Amino acid sequence: MLVGYARTSTAEQAAGLEAQKRDLGGATGCTKLFVEQVSSVGEREQLKAALDFVREGDVLVCTRLDRLARSTSHLLAIVEELDRKGVGLRILDFGGGEVDTRSPSGRMLLTVFAAMAQFEREVMLQRQREGIALAKAAGKYKGRKATARAKQQSVLDLKAAGVGPSEIARQLGIGRASVYRLLTSCAQ
Repeated sequence: MLVGYARTSTAEQAAGLEAQKRDLGGATGCTKLFVEQVSSVGEREQLKAALDFVREGDVLVCTRLDRLARSTSHLLAIVEELDRKGVGLRILDFGGGEVDTRSPSGRMLLTVFAAMAQFEREVMLQRQREGIALAKAAGKYKGRKATARAKQQSVLDLKAAGVGPSEIARQLGIGRASVYRLLTSCAQ
């Protein structure tokens, strides 16, 4: 039996999820689909359900490697679990072709490409951190604008008018803790 697994991280990626379902159902003939919209970092109930569902002789099918595993070690753990159950893994979009772990060359390609993908992601994150550090040093990266500080005078005016902190927070759309923090910093 061909069993499909599709995942996107957010609801905004609905078109991507529909494309995965289309590719898994129509093009490959998966008779059972497990679908979820959740970050790869969090708990993935449908992936767990798919791994529990597959039986000896089945093939777990996924459109792309990054939809299935978050790292090389995670991928290898999934492949090992599938091997123990006598289940193959097939990735449809794999650098212009597809790969199937039921062959030695497919397993080798999967491992090499997973390592390359993880390396690429780690290099990208490192460059991103370096870019943010440079922007901060140049004064171009200031982070999120402080909303409560911009409303400091309004907080003081409302407090002077006898309005309580909870009501000030509600009226100005800021947190109650921010109101207390502003009142304390102004009192000093």
